[in-house]
Amino acid sequence: MQHAFDHNKFIGYVCEVTPQYIKVQLPSAKLLHSFYLNGQIYYGGTVGCYVTVEGPEYGFLGHLYEMNLPQGERQEITDKDIHYEDSAFHPIAKVEILGAFSIYQPTIITKTVSLSPNIGAKVYSCSNEQMTSYISSFGMKSDEDKALSPIAKIGVLTTNKAPCSISLNSLFGRHCAVLGTTGGGKSWTVAKLIELVSKNTINKCILIDATGEYSSLDPEIVDSIKLGTGEYVFNYNNLTIDDIFYLLRPSAKVQAPKLMEAIRSLKMIKIDNNNELSVYYSTNQQTGQIEKFNLQKASKEKRTYQTFYYKHLGLIEDNHCNFEFQYLAHQITNECIWDTQQGNTNTWGGRVEADVANCVSLISRINNIINTSEYNNIFAFKKNTNIHQEDIRTVIDAHLQKSNEKPILRIDFSEVSFDYQVREILVNAIGKYLLNRARNKDFISSPVIVFIDEAHQFLNKSISDEYFAAKPLDAFEQISKEARKYGLFLCIATQMPRDIPLGTLSQMGTFIVHRLINEQDKKAVESAASAANRNCLSYLPVLGEGEALLVGVDFPMPITLKIEEPINKPNSGTPKLKRKE
Repeated sequence: MQHAFDHNKFIGYVCEVTPQYIKVQLPSAKLLHSFYLNGQIYYGGTVGCYVTVEGPEYGFLGHLYEMNLPQGERQEITDKDIHYEDSAFHPIAKVEILGAFSIYQPTIITKTVSLSPNIGAKVYSCSNEQMTSYISSFGMKSDEDKALSPIAKIGVLTTNKAPCSISLNSLFGRHCAVLGTTGGGKSWTVAKLIELVSKNTINKCILIDATGEYSSLDPEIVDSIKLGTGEYVFNYNNLTIDDIFYLLRPSAKVQAPKLMEAIRSLKMIKIDNNNELSVYYSTNQQTGQIEKFNLQKASKEKRTYQTFYYKHLGLIEDNHCNFEFQYLAHQITNECIWDTQQGNTNTWGGRVEADVANCVSLISRINNIINTSEYNNIFAFKKNTNIHQEDIRTVIDAHLQKSNEKPILRIDFSEVSFDYQVREILVNAIGKYLLNRARNKDFISSPVIVFIDEAHQFLNKSISDEYFAAKPLDAFEQISKEARKYGLFLCIATQMPRDIPLGTLSQMGTFIVHRLINEQDKKAVESAASAANRNCLSYLPVLGEGEALLVGVDFPMPITLKIEEPINKPNSGTPKLKRKE
């Protein structure tokens, strides 16, 4: 690598040192201009360029972000004087110190407040080779074998077009967020990241494709399944009771207790292999056979029910949906009874019409979900004999097997309904399943990356309305907090970071931020990204298409880069209006 302190790349001298920045005085305005050295272009004192500052034992890498002239020289400026060799103008640059490096190991950048440049230290333009070397070493531990670590080119720096190759462990190892408004290049970046992982690692990825725009990814490396058609389902038996409550949203006072009692009763029917509860079953008038569909509790003694309940308490209260959903509405009606019969605490009373009336809206929601194909095609509440249905969990398991050569599993949500928060519940259920596998240490030897596009559609803080108390959908928040050490990494992409739960966003270790204009979005990034300061965030509203700010825990300095176009571009174009003939 070229020497960091080459006199041919000299710019100026340090004239002021503060905790936030240093000021550099350029002896001549000629040093503002770009120049060529050994066939490589250097940008001199251009705003946005990178510089190195000389020290006795340590050097410093800095980012030039502001240029001005002393007040007394501003009124005398002319084009001739600026270009004159012995110009009397002495521009002053503000430089943010990004990190320090030992002059004996110039490729290792360290973020520290214990070192600072001296007044009078020389400042030099930083070469492309230097910057490329610095960036590729970010996040690399001293004991890490660089030959085995996957390093891939993600793009070029926007200032000097230096190739920007980064460690994929640094990028994903602490989770990653890709942010930016529509048209900023967010989708292309996600496609590029998927491409880098598939080409440079042996690890598997799962892509939650909200709109189907990633259908253009190379089928040689991608397995795709589409949800909402009935071919692939997340069987409701694999949901939790909390998920059922999210879906049905019962009111707290009457509906929630009746729903819970109905679920308990149906789970008891499922467990009752020896007809211990026969006294509560109805009998078919024609065949005389016991019909084990519902429990008829009205005016019946409680003892047999209570004995069975406490005998199988663990299975009944295990938060799993081991019951027949299609009988739930009718069982809720059966639960609308008095607790006692004329003061007899050992017997249930008769039907309470007021409770039935209060549960009408809940029963209506249940019947609507059961009889609507959109929900059946996702959760399989009723078996569709016309379609061969495969469970999503089985598909995920098969994909994560080492024998599966395709590294990417794309789950297409474009046909999944937005009603009843089905999308959020479904993605949360998938997240819970992956989290449980991670807790079982299934991914430690071969980490898995989960990409969630349009994450604001899925990662809402809670589901609530005027009747249903708020419930958190927090599977991916839990993944962001604890799954890193188990080898389950998260990469979310969204155009509205303000809508991502702060608990999730704050756990992202790496941010790739495209153009952001909304002030709340910028504040969300500033709050979540500890490495982002106001100087670098000021570039966000003016970033061009495909340009992004890269900041992260493993990156000692923010980087502004142009993301390289992916080979297989997502279908994210905007339909065009047509001129009238």
